[in-house]
Amino acid sequence: MKRSYFFKRLLLIPITLFGIMSLNFLFVQLAPGGPVEQMMIKLETGLTPDATARISGTGASMSSAGVKASGAGISYRGTQGLKEELRLELEKRFGFDKPAHERFFLMMKNYLTFDFGKSFYQDKKVMDLVMEKMPVSISLGVFSTVLIYLIAIPLGIKRAVKKNTPFDWVSGFFLTIGYAVPSFLLAIFLIVLFAGGEYFSWFYLKGLVSDNFSSLTFFEKVVDYLRHITLPVLSMAIGGLASLCFLTRNAFLDELGKQYVTTARAKGLSENGVLYKHVFRNAMLIVIAGFPSMLIGMLFTGSVLIEVIFSLDGLGLLGYEAVQNRDYPVIFGTLYLFALLGLVLNLISDFIYTLIDPRIHFEKRMT
Repeated sequence: MKRSYFFKRLLLIPITLFGIMSLNFLFVQLAPGGPVEQMMIKLETGLTPDATARISGTGASMSSAGVKASGAGISYRGTQGLKEELRLELEKRFGFDKPAHERFFLMMKNYLTFDFGKSFYQDKKVMDLVMEKMPVSISLGVFSTVLIYLIAIPLGIKRAVKKNTPFDWVSGFFLTIGYAVPSFLLAIFLIVLFAGGEYFSWFYLKGLVSDNFSSLTFFEKVVDYLRHITLPVLSMAIGGLASLCFLTRNAFLDELGKQYVTTARAKGLSENGVLYKHVFRNAMLIVIAGFPSMLIGMLFTGSVLIEVIFSLDGLGLLGYEAVQNRDYPVIFGTLYLFALLGLVLNLISDFIYTLIDPRIHFEKRMT
């Protein structure tokens, strides 16, 4: 691959990233119920003054605005004018006293140095929150992706070689079930079967490690970690495994029907030689093409329900809660990181294409 292509792709990354952030910023501005409205609702439905002060950082000014405790909830002594005063203070606190375009360009300027600001509702920087949740998502994403590729590719190849045999039919039947069953239903089934439901108690349900993890020996730590991570990984991996297996099988079947395979067999090359010296390189291109999207999905978007079911505090749950609470710094900070990582992984995927098959030239796609 020529350097000019990489240079052009690298130039496209900030442009694409700017477009992604612009569109999402616009959509979020149009959505009803922003952070200020969320805070006003919390005040009116029972959030304590101390908690409100910690969240907004305007405890003293809220008292001057006429907020007082009343039984289990919050009431306002003043009139609508005092509510408006409180609203204006919250807008200033959250940065909504500036025009939308000014807020956007200030945000993007800070993002160039990976300064994502602080969460509206947690007294932590967005980057600290991401790093805090990252181990859970990395564990789920990496282990799930590795498991998928280690099983799906050999199984897909074997199904292609044994097309229309009992092995192909039986494995295809179970793979279809695995593909059709939602991951959260599979997770519940695994919990009932293996995690203290009606049958076995082999695995744990809460967190990545036990509370006494630090006091365990090295071997006990490994066992403890595996007993926590196995069921979530299986729940996430089975659907992706089935999909990749079907893709691999179809890619190999397509290549096995081509003329160069017939020629290689006519020259006396063994079946394994045909399969792994010729067919494998060509068939694997389409499989590699889906790697970046699968990894991104496993890391950041495919684990929300799994994290909830298994009480795992990861990036998926962080993003979901941020959208619910309209926590804009967390929403846009995580979006920026995920989009940037996705663009870089796609570029790496194209590079791997050329390593596998030097005949591919991406420069034509850029003209």
